[in-house]
Formats: sequence, structure tokens, C-alpha cells
Amino acid sequence: MRPRQVVKAIAFAKKAHHGQFRKTGDPYFTHCIHTARILAMLVPSTGKRAIDTLVAGILHDVVEDTSESLLSIEENFGEDVAKLVAGVSKISYINQLLRRHRRLNVNQGTLGHDEANNLRVMLLGMVNDPRVVLIKLADRLHNMRTIYALQPSKARAVAEETLLIWCSLASRLGLWALKAELEDLCFAVLQPQLFQKMRADLSSMWSSSNRPGYLRRIIAWNEKNSTLGCENSVTIDKDVSTMKDLLEAVVPFDILLDRRKRSKFLNDLGLTSETQTRPKVVQDAGIALASLAVCEEMLERELFISTSYVPGMEVTLSSRLKSLYSIYSKMKRKDVSINKVYDARALRVVVGDKNGTLHGPAIQCCYSLLDIVHRLWTPIDGELDDYIINPKPSGYQSLHTAVQGPDNAPLEVQIRTQKMHEYAEHGLAAHWLYKETGNTLSSIGSTDESETEASSYLSKDIDDQTSMEDDQFQKYRSLKAGHPVLRVERSHLLAAVIIRVEKGGRELLVAVSFGLAASEAVADRRSSFQIKQWEAYARLYKKVSDEWWCEPGHGDWCTCLEKYTFCRDGMYHKQDQFERLLPTFIQVIDLMEEEESEYRAVLSAVFEGKPVDSIASRPNIDTVASTSMEASINNKVRLLRTMLQWEEQLRYEAILGQPKHERKSYSSLESGGLGEVVIVCWPHGEIIRLRSGSTAADAARRVGFDGKLVLVNGQLVLPNTELKDGDVVEVRV
Repeated sequence: MRPRQVVKAIAFAKKAHHGQFRKTGDPYFTHCIHTARILAMLVPSTGKRAIDTLVAGILHDVVEDTSESLLSIEENFGEDVAKLVAGVSKISYINQLLRRHRRLNVNQGTLGHDEANNLRVMLLGMVNDPRVVLIKLADRLHNMRTIYALQPSKARAVAEETLLIWCSLASRLGLWALKAELEDLCFAVLQPQLFQKMRADLSSMWSSSNRPGYLRRIIAWNEKNSTLGCENSVTIDKDVSTMKDLLEAVVPFDILLDRRKRSKFLNDLGLTSETQTRPKVVQDAGIALASLAVCEEMLERELFISTSYVPGMEVTLSSRLKSLYSIYSKMKRKDVSINKVYDARALRVVVGDKNGTLHGPAIQCCYSLLDIVHRLWTPIDGELDDYIINPKPSGYQSLHTAVQGPDNAPLEVQIRTQKMHEYAEHGLAAHWLYKETGNTLSSIGSTDESETEASSYLSKDIDDQTSMEDDQFQKYRSLKAGHPVLRVERSHLLAAVIIRVEKGGRELLVAVSFGLAASEAVADRRSSFQIKQWEAYARLYKKVSDEWWCEPGHGDWCTCLEKYTFCRDGMYHKQDQFERLLPTFIQVIDLMEEEESEYRAVLSAVFEGKPVDSIASRPNIDTVASTSMEASINNKVRLLRTMLQWEEQLRYEAILGQPKHERKSYSSLESGGLGEVVIVCWPHGEIIRLRSGSTAADAARRVGFDGKLVLVNGQLVLPNTELKDGDVVEVRV
């Protein structure tokens, strides 16, 4: 049921745009509706802010393209909607500003990297509400879906701008699925032949009947869509010649996010009437989507019947197709063929952690699920990336593994906890320390059936070690005794330390502490408590040295020395007394330069009997963030002033283009630019717009500190000092 405000906005926009048509021949009003539908998939279904966003999406072109004013929008729909519509108009103005600047002054046919980045920063800096960018992205997405109606040269220019500017903005807002669709729409316009070939290559790779594990569902779906003369069959046009066909082969982002919509989309492709022709490129897109659905269903069924993961732990499963543009970019960057892009399709498993209260068990569950995935599908050698133990510099944590999927083609699986997922999706998630529940450890000497079965595969690695690629092993050549590692055995993570390095780093003797569970520690590698964690590794190393333990099997009830061998899959696997290689492996903790010196200092302090508390920790993250923020604001000031200079230059050129008898009136009309002054408020970098002629006192009043001292560009000024565009204003509280 549509809210009353939305119904009212539809009627308002329909009346305002009456008689206007798009290049496609459709009434202009349909674009407003499609924009709102896209927004409805991106905002919550209830709440005033969400409804205002939808209303503003419906009305976003009313002020620019009709006789209606912002005042009438505010009177009918409120101040919030009017501000959003004004913000969208402002973004459109900035975008047009750059186009005109490039055309009049630079004579560039394409956007440069620095120029595109400047515009992205300007667009984000000129708006006070991210919903404005959201509305503009929805507007641009629908325009790209119907870009076939434009002249080819114009379409290419719009696609290039979208790829460089709007796709980047979508990623900054975390709208990954929308970004992927935008990228592929642009790719279809800019590289039509390559787009079509890559679609065909992926379709062949994910449905080839000569591969083992061939998907019956893909066969059935493909036959239903390609067999001529049968009921509900589809004629395939192999020669795609229109841009519209290629754009139709880009799967809408909401279909990828919603299983029911995905099923309906596939059914609609299969139930097309006999008289309708479907281009092969569209069929290929359907096959890609169907293969992803089958992979998801297979893993979901395996998770449902498996009892290996932690009982009571909530596990959710989703999937995604990498955009063809991203695949193409990766192929160029890594100089590989399309069948070596292992994350072209991916499944994501998210383990619930009860808002962090079960974070330790959730991490254990991640490794149990990894074991399930590797038993279901064959892992690809060297393609396990453990970002839980070794987070990316951004703080991103997840397990990434590439496997041979059910069609024997690569498939990536990502496994993470809910907290890790929220951080990955939203960026600035908080780091917390959690109490780990009881951890039942299996017997040290036991070897179950799965280990014995796996050893037959792993033992082959010994014969292949001489032919192992150097780059796969290169990062381990500098390992030293005392280096911290983590032992992974299904869901059990234990702290361990290297005791001896043999055969140039291909074999390691490792001391494992069975009393030092590490599920919590791996989630907080970059925390301020890291020195205490380093101390635990250092004391384990000292204990082994003091006891003179030096061979596999040495130890006591809570510490044991184990031998590990570097294998073809790029991991160090445990080797038992019969020289069989087992699934149990260690993950080497990659230390940054600061961490390395910090850990070595802790190690020295422990061996010398000095207090660890005296060791200075790494620089406070707040100090680093403050320095980063200051640089960001300075950059924003520079970009703001650049944009204002462009405005002044373009206004001046516009005046010169007028007849002499009209210049005075034009100049008078345009004095003060847009009738406002734009300043940057220090220290947080907010961009504030004031009326032309505003003073320092007006700025202080605007930020809620009337009567306080004001500094403009670092200098203390009188309250009546008039502000100019680009001034940096600081109000002393």
C-alpha cells in the first residue's frame, strides 16, 4: 500500500510533466516512477526519512524541467523533500559545470583520472544529506537502462562519465549491487563486442555438457529456452547488433539480491512466447544466473544436513555475480584469462554472532563451514585467503576460498561473522572484545577418517614440491624462530609459535598451546590490547626454550611440538609420525613493520625478565585519524575553491557572449553568483551555504554559537567581517 505522500507526489509529478516525452518515446513521468522504484529497493520500507526520499525521487526533475518551484514543493511536501530536490539540482549543476569547463577551457573529449576524482569529491562535499546522492544514483541508473535511445556518441560520453564518477560514488555509499549493474551497463555501451564475447565465454564455462558434475537444472533450463518447435520455446538471435539487446543482458541489481525475483526472472525467460525472439546474449545472462542459483541451492542443502557447525548458530547464505566490467579489469590487471578469475561468481556465508555476544564461537563456526565447503567441492590450490587471521589494512575480515564448483568451473565462497559482514558492508563498525564460551578440544593424538582420507591427496604434494612456483612460497622465505602463527583444525583456533625453520622454510617445527584458544584474538589484531596478545606468544616461545623441547611430540599436557610442511595448496599442513599430511594447518600471522618491531620488543622483554607494560604501543588511532581528517578538509577547501573559480570563469565567458547592451543587466542579475557564499567550517569540514553578504557573526549564529569568537582563514576577525567564497571559518567555543 502506497503512503499518502507518495500518491500525492505521483499526481503532482504527472501533472507537472504533462506533455513531456523522453527520447524513448515514453511519457517523461515514467522516468520519475522508475527512479522511485529503484529507490524503494534501497531504503527502508517505513519511516519518514524513507518516504521523503521516495517523494523526492518522484519530484527530482520537477524544478529543473517544469514551471514548478521549490517553494511549491515545500508548501505541498515539506522542507525535507524540498531540500532533497534542491540538492539533486545542485549536483546536476556541478556535473554540468565540469562538462562546460572541459569543453570550453580544456578541449578534452574524455575525463582524466584526477579530474574525475575531483568531481567525485565535489559532489560529495556539496551535499549535506547522502540521500541526495542516492536519488541521483537511482536517476542515473534508469537513464543508463534506457540509454539506447541516445545517439551513439552521446551514449558513450554519458557511459564514460557514469563509469568514472557515479560508479565510484555508489561504492562509497556501499551500494555494491547497484554499482555492479551500472558498470555492466557502461561496459555494454563502451565495449559492446567484448561484452557479448565475455557473456558467451562465461555461459559456456558454466554450462558445458562435457564437464563432470554437469548441472541438470542448467540443461533443463537451457533446452527449454533453445529447442525450436517445442511449447514455450525461444528463437535465439546469435547476431546481436543493437545496444538495447546488450542492455537487456545486464541483470538488474534487485534480481541478484532477491531469490524470489531471481526465480521469476528465470521463469519469464523460459516462458516467452514462440513469436518473441531472444538474443543469445540475453540467454547467456540467464544461464549465468541459473548456474549461480544451483550453486547456492547445493551449498544450502549441504549446510542444512550437516551437523558440523555450532548448533544454534544462525547461518545465512547469499550470492552474487561479479560485473563483467570488474572481471575485464581483473583480467587486464593480472594478465589472466577469464577462467582464471575465480570470483566471477561467489557465494557468501554469514554466521550470526548475537550482536557480538557469541563472537568466539562464530569464528569457530566459520572454520567449520570452510571444512564443509572443501568437502563439498574441490578447493583450488593456493586460493585460500584467511583475512580473519590476517585482516586487510582497512580492517576487512573474512575467509575467501576458491573451489571447483558443481560444473567444475571456479566458484568463490566467502565466510564471515555478522560483525565482520557489517564492517565490510558499512565500513566504520566498532571493534569489541568478547568472552569466548567453553571450547572442547579433541585429543591431540587422534586422527579421524576425514584426516586419513585427506592425507592421500595431501601426500602428493611432497612429490610436487620441487616444481612449486617460487612466488607462491616467496612470502615465507624470511620466517624466523619465534614468529607467531595460528593452528587451525576445523573450528578450533589455537595460538602457536615457530620453534625452528628447516629446508629454507618449507618445513617448520611449531609449538602449539592447547590452553590458549585464539578465536577472540584473531578478531582484534589491530586493537590496543595487542601487546598482551604478543606477550602470550612470547611466553610460549620462552617456555619451550627453557624446557629444551626440540623435536615433534615434545611437550606437556598443554603444549606440544608439531611438524608442518608447505604444500601445493599454499598452506603449511601438519605431518604426523608416519609422515602423513593432515588437514590441520597453520596460518602465518603477517606482521606489519610496526607490529614486527613491537612483537620483537615484547619477545626481548619476556626473555630478559623485564615488564612488558613499559613497551610503548603504536600511535593512537585517534591521532592518525585527526591528521587524516585535517588533510581531507584541506583537500576539500582546495576543491571547493577550484569549483568556485570555474563558476566565476564560466559566468564571465557567458557575459562576454552577450550583446553589449545586455551585459549590464546580465551582470546585475548574476552578481554574487547564485546569491550565496560557500564556506568550510573547521574543524569537521562541513560545507555551509549562506546568503551573499553574510558576516562572521552570521556563520557563528548558523552553527549555534552566537556571540563567540570567529577565525577566518586562521585569523581572528570582527563579527561584521564579510565572508567570501572558500573561506575557512572556525568558531571558538
